[in-house]
Amino acid sequence: MKIERLIVGLFEVCCYIVYCPVTKEGVIIDPGDRDDRILSKVKELDLKIIAILATHAHPDHVAGVADLKEKLKVPYFVHKLDEEFFRDPNNFSMFKSWGFSENPVADKVFEEGDVIKFGKEYFRVIHTPGHSPGSSCFYNETHKILFTGDTLFVEAIGRADLTGGNYFQLMESIKNKLLVLPHETKIYPGHDYGPKSISTIGEEKRNNTFLQEF
Repeated sequence: MKIERLIVGLFEVCCYIVYCPVTKEGVIIDPGDRDDRILSKVKELDLKIIAILATHAHPDHVAGVADLKEKLKVPYFVHKLDEEFFRDPNNFSMFKSWGFSENPVADKVFEEGDVIKFGKEYFRVIHTPGHSPGSSCFYNETHKILFTGDTLFVEAIGRADLTGGNYFQLMESIKNKLLVLPHETKIYPGHDYGPKSISTIGEEKRNNTFLQEF
């Protein structure tokens, strides 16, 4: 599995291009803005992108989806609960007031345990609500790689004070679904807030002060 990272948008979201080095099939995770560098990197690597994945449907993570869908002719996947929740104008109103336009409509929704395959690689969906109702992480057990979106950062955790957030749910998600993974599992977060760009589950158990109670 190969990983390319780009920081996109005003909210500096970590957008990842993840692909199988054998088949050159890949996915794009969290294209948070219309950024020509994403397509340029896809072309440079000669990749066949088969899907756009969102760890959650906050618009700073999906604002670039519509442009990529049009240009790459690929489907957009997000968790069922986020697709439903942010389709309600009342739940999206805060983000609209920040200047975001309506979220793209998902072509496919996923749920806990679903497997997304690309080439000889795959992700298993881990539903980690708390930052949003449908917040999810993408896990590859073979390579011990986890894309955590805004659930878990390097030495930090996601916000729970936005629409649809729940702090206790967030902490339970981290405790019961992420910290139980192998210590050597590498985490790739949705924002680069920590002293390092990536971390591991073991390092977060030792160094993340938000998790000390666990």
